[in-house]
Amino acid sequence: MNTATRALRSASRQRFCVRLPQTTTAAHPLIRLTTARAIHSSRNAQTQTWPDKNTSPEPREHPNADQKPRIDENIGRKHFGDFNVAGKVFVVTGGAQGLGLTMAEALVEAGGKVYALDRSPEPDEQWAEAISRAVPEHGGSLHYRQQDVSDTTHLDELITAIADENQRLDGVVAAAGVQQVTQALDYTPADVARMLEINYTGVFMTAQSAARQMFRYKTRGSICLIASMSGLVANKGLLSPVYNSSKAAVIQLARNLAMEWSPVREDGTGGIRVNCISPGHILTPMVLKNFEEVPGLRETWEGENMMGRLAETTEFKGAVLFLLSSASSFMTGNNLIIDGGHTAW
Repeated sequence: MNTATRALRSASRQRFCVRLPQTTTAAHPLIRLTTARAIHSSRNAQTQTWPDKNTSPEPREHPNADQKPRIDENIGRKHFGDFNVAGKVFVVTGGAQGLGLTMAEALVEAGGKVYALDRSPEPDEQWAEAISRAVPEHGGSLHYRQQDVSDTTHLDELITAIADENQRLDGVVAAAGVQQVTQALDYTPADVARMLEINYTGVFMTAQSAARQMFRYKTRGSICLIASMSGLVANKGLLSPVYNSSKAAVIQLARNLAMEWSPVREDGTGGIRVNCISPGHILTPMVLKNFEEVPGLRETWEGENMMGRLAETTEFKGAVLFLLSSASSFMTGNNLIIDGGHTAW
């Protein structure tokens, strides 16, 4: 090993500047770096409100006892008391129609104050129907706010404003997502970036903004990310590689956010549960469009699960209420698969 090579390797290990002898430059024209670039880096945001650590806290140091129910609490004393979310505040993205709206309505039925966010200036006709079904005596309410999750700056401002208005934020459902049916060879970088911006970055930033407010108000909140069974299997008959891989990323994201946010920290923040739901094929506007684009797709999908049919959005109300209420107080970092048995065979 010559002198120049030895010096460069030493600099890489020690991460400081090294000046090579001038005589080596001519003999080794490729050796021009005078600083070593670290492969791994970490950064703590200046606005971070919890302890400045790059590792998650040890759960046993401050166990999340606040969400642990008493042994006799709600057992035979209240009507489905574990599922009651009266007085709690929730945000649901992708809430103008379809699955997002149905999940928002489920939380309203249980007494929650729900803000449905979507990029449309006005929600579609399903919104009026949902409002008409709300029962004031249950204590819940449904509110619409226009918001594109890809506009992460305004998204954070809006979620902050909602928390400030109510002096709390108890839960969020990140359901906004898009799909593009395209052969893998035909995808452009712009296509991929657009889908990941909504399906992954939008979900991540929604969870981050919500968690920031939960830390701020010290609420033991619950975050539900809407993934898909498409994150576990390839959908027979439908070419959507970016959508499927984005949903796989969401499943893994839930595990990692749960690891960071579920423990309680020394300052009393944390205790935030993070889970995701992976639905099977649902009769949503997006799926109905897929059926128009791909003849015979509906029949293929109906034959690929154990129940021989596709799901309605209403069949996921119980799941989201379970995850955002105290009924799931010992559940975090998990993926709830509801697919009619599609992935079970």
